Amino acid sequence: MSQAVRVVWDDALVSYDFGPGHPLAPVRVELTMALARDLGVLDAAEMTGCVPATEDEIALVHHRDYIEAVKNVSKDGRPDLRYGLGTEDNPAFVGVHEASALVTGATLAAARAVWTGEAEHAVNVAGGLHHAMPGAASGFCVYNDPAVAIAWLLSQGATRIAYVDVDVHHGDGVQAAFYDDPRVLTISLHESPRTLFPGTGFPHETGAEGTAVNVALPAGCGDTGWLRAFHAVVPPLLRHFQPQILVTQQGCDSHALDPLAHLMLSLDGQRTAYAALHRLAHETAGGRWIAVGGGGYELVQVVPRAWTHLIAEAVGRPVEPSAETPESWRTFVRERTGEIPPLRMTDGRHPQWRDISEGYDPADAVDRAVIATRKAVFPFHGLDPMP
Repeated sequence: MSQAVRVVWDDALVSYDFGPGHPLAPVRVELTMALARDLGVLDAAEMTGCVPATEDEIALVHHRDYIEAVKNVSKDGRPDLRYGLGTEDNPAFVGVHEASALVTGATLAAARAVWTGEAEHAVNVAGGLHHAMPGAASGFCVYNDPAVAIAWLLSQGATRIAYVDVDVHHGDGVQAAFYDDPRVLTISLHESPRTLFPGTGFPHETGAEGTAVNVALPAGCGDTGWLRAFHAVVPPLLRHFQPQILVTQQGCDSHALDPLAHLMLSLDGQRTAYAALHRLAHETAGGRWIAVGGGGYELVQVVPRAWTHLIAEAVGRPVEPSAETPESWRTFVRERTGEIPPLRMTDGRHPQWRDISEGYDPADAVDRAVIATRKAVFPFHGLDPMP
């Protein structure tokens, strides 16, 4: 059982809403919190609200002129394409600054709780907006809440922070914010930029001292290959880096049903990754773990179950894979979305993988991706790139 675990939530977080038809629909977090509540998962957590991040806090990462542009768009909803506001990915809307600042404030609340020792782990499923750049919105993201939280931790005296991003898309905004800062190790496992937005995240993107790490996986990669790649890269680097705090972005758009990408993970594979990150937080970061949401566009079948498993893992009470979804939640799903809800909590898979130390296959696309990453960054850390 973990020590105190903080789950940050405010119903106003659903105001981060780009409008009807946009893939990043806030109902996904609404359904997540309802499922976690109905399953009793939240009973084991300390629930807390949040306040919007201040402009000074947002400015730890974002340029002042960009923040001013977001505030101006927020007043009347008029686009400002100079800053990526009003595009198809990032539509302009009235209240965009306030909504984005609240998401960022929620992740800051999680960071404060862990940094001060009020909580060992903290979760904000509404966060994880990892594409926002210092001076522009990008990829459904206006303010980069994980980057702001990391920058805030650095301002408080942290000297070693590890960020692990398992979203199907490259965590480009967080990487960009700390690319030449050896205090922050960023690791992103994502679908190859050759086949998916944002087109970055190649192994050769290593930062000045090998603290930017990118595992670019081939389209079609499923549980077995993904978990093999994860274990070949993430644990060795975290064990070497010994972060003071582990920050993870838990985008669940790597699932086979996700409509925007091409990896083939199951809920069981994702759940296995959550458990691995939890163990690594205790092994390498003294248990200090901040987890945020991220991408995930199968709004009913995937996101609520995935992130309920994440919260359950964080509080130390994993949900049984065979557990049924509560009837109260199924009713809510039907009323709220008109869709047929899932009946059980996972896809019924049993992920297995072979550790790369047992040998690798140069003809295998996943193994080639792993070796490319290890060759690019392991020498910076005094680690042998070959299994």
